[in-house]
Amino acid sequence: MNLLDKFLSRQDFISYEDFYENFKINTPHNFNFAWDVMDVMADKCGNDRAMVWCDEKGAEAQFTYNQIKQYSNQAANTLTAAGIKKGDPVMLILKRRYEYWFILLALHKIGAIGIPATHLLTTKDLIYRCEAADVAAIVCVDDPELMNRVDEAESKIRKNDAGICSLRYKAFVRSVHNKNSGSVEGHLNSGQWTDFNSVSSKASNNFQRPANVNSNDDIMLLYFTSGTTGMPKMVRHDWLYPLGHIVTAKYWHQEEDGGLHLTVADTGWAKAAWGKIYGQWICGCGVFVYDYDRFVPHEMLEVITRHKVTSFCAPPTIYRFFIKEDLKKFDFSALKFVTVAGEPLNPEIYDVFLKTTGLKLREAYGQTELTVALCTYPWMEPNPGSMGKPSPGYDIDLLTEEGASCKMGEEGQIVVRTNRRKPAGMFGGYYRAETLTKSVWHDDVYYTGDIAWKDENGYYWFVGRSDDVIKSAGYRIGPFEVESAMLEHPAVLECAITAAPDPDRGSVVKATVVLAKGWVASEALKLELQNHVKKTTAPYKYPRIVEFVTELPKTISGKIRRVQIRDSETSGN
Repeated sequence: MNLLDKFLSRQDFISYEDFYENFKINTPHNFNFAWDVMDVMADKCGNDRAMVWCDEKGAEAQFTYNQIKQYSNQAANTLTAAGIKKGDPVMLILKRRYEYWFILLALHKIGAIGIPATHLLTTKDLIYRCEAADVAAIVCVDDPELMNRVDEAESKIRKNDAGICSLRYKAFVRSVHNKNSGSVEGHLNSGQWTDFNSVSSKASNNFQRPANVNSNDDIMLLYFTSGTTGMPKMVRHDWLYPLGHIVTAKYWHQEEDGGLHLTVADTGWAKAAWGKIYGQWICGCGVFVYDYDRFVPHEMLEVITRHKVTSFCAPPTIYRFFIKEDLKKFDFSALKFVTVAGEPLNPEIYDVFLKTTGLKLREAYGQTELTVALCTYPWMEPNPGSMGKPSPGYDIDLLTEEGASCKMGEEGQIVVRTNRRKPAGMFGGYYRAETLTKSVWHDDVYYTGDIAWKDENGYYWFVGRSDDVIKSAGYRIGPFEVESAMLEHPAVLECAITAAPDPDRGSVVKATVVLAKGWVASEALKLELQNHVKKTTAPYKYPRIVEFVTELPKTISGKIRRVQIRDSETSGN
């Protein structure tokens, strides 16, 4: 059972053009996902499977829509009793624990603001976020080191004029493997922390919808972006955001009623909202959660096939490791749809995965600020490395540095024109940062900061962030094209392409390389990689500098920090 008929005027389209022109979402008044989707699902098909959870240690759990309604009601009563009310910002640092879904839905039911966050935040990170958003509560995993950082941050958070800190409630959820552990008892005994599982389990599982719980343009979620430069921005999403992900789930992931979908993402990142909750449940598709700390390719493949996951989404890096496994050992008969996003897909990965499994990887493009903006939809043949074509509701253009629309094949910045329409699910600006918002969204044009070009068939191809594009001897070189070429060589496990200063050319291409197992750095291998790139792409794009490293610098969300590599090059470190 799904609710698509309630929100869509039409579901079936005969072509991409039909889909782009005629797709329409029926927007309810004062829509609230928890009340208007999840509780409705509980009433109509309460015993159906809503979520399957397992972890790397062998624990498993399954939840129906009825159970999720009851647990979210208990969580809502617990939070309300703790003083959390409509509009209060609450930070959730819950990794992939199943309580995340109950508590996030509880915040929706109360009308509070959810702030998903990663467990890798430092004390400094926590202080910044708590002060920037006036965080009222933090609910985190039972990690004593993380809880210590929260305590330390609380002691340093700026107080108001009355000497009061905004943070007034701290709770933790217990791991299924540590229910009797004393590792957090010191925090519990201090009286400053609440054992959320214990208190919530005793709360009533009835919770009535509050009057005027939200309007559509209130803030539902705040995401702190993991930018490679500057302090993180607070991306503001309203209560219609979940409806924007109908396109994500129904037409990119191709979710089916009664299916089971896995998106590889920690709950601290917006990708979890894309693939682990909203669109999937509107489509009547179960959410599969694999809770792990260390990615082991063959273990994830075993989990996917054993639990008969029907659709799967992950960044290219995951598939890059998959194709190095013996895929013929796994039964992929239940898996129908596979998708990829986060960076351009290397054609070799696409070809090997297709040959072994018979499944076509479909790419898409979006940002924390957006939903799926460009995508390889079902009516389109995938072009490995292409982001696809614009999503319905998105008026996409490519602009030159002078502000003119690009010609076919010409590189320019991806922008979203909002003068005629604003896409469902697009952000409402950066919270408490009007100047910053206007710097990227003005004159009814939102500037993504990403560079791409469009081919003669209307497919868009990603080049790189505007500050990542390399200008060498008059040529503009996109890092991802060179990285893709490098990754086709079996010696290369990971690679980052950046600019290095050069007195003659202005800049030259530099490759920072992590080698695959069994390969050893040498001048001969460096020359082999350079020649490989010359043969794979335009010769002028080959890396004149090749540096071998054991790991690449990354943001806490896993994105390569090219700016750190560039800075070390210019500083001489």
